[in-house]
Amino acid sequence: MAKPAVLDSSAVLAVFFSEPGEEIVVPVLQGALLSTVNLAEVHTRMLDRGVPAQVAWKRMRSVQCEVCVFTDEQARIAAELMPSTRPYGLSLGDRACLALAIQRGAKVYTTDRVWKNLSLGIEIEVIR
Repeated sequence: MAKPAVLDSSAVLAVFFSEPGEEIVVPVLQGALLSTVNLAEVHTRMLDRGVPAQVAWKRMRSVQCEVCVFTDEQARIAAELMPSTRPYGLSLGDRACLALAIQRGAKVYTTDRVWKNLSLGIEIEVIR
């Protein structure tokens, strides 16, 4: 059985805005996991790019991802990732994504190349 896919905000945005790497994410989009923290990030970035709020939210909710509530366990993992990720400048959203992947034993999809430097015991696919 294939590992579940966890999507970083950047991977979802690549699909929404037809950016490079979209072709890697589309096949795993249906059924992929997305943290509620990353859901908020995607919605925010769509608004920043001028997409009207109702359109952005409808588009986001039309994706067949499993939206995963950011749990207390994921919060613990995300916080404990800080020492190893600080040198790379990872945000809370980045660490929330990684925490979900660690918790679920999933493969992560991102556009953030610096993630390849991380040794977290999970597979990281940099899509461009």
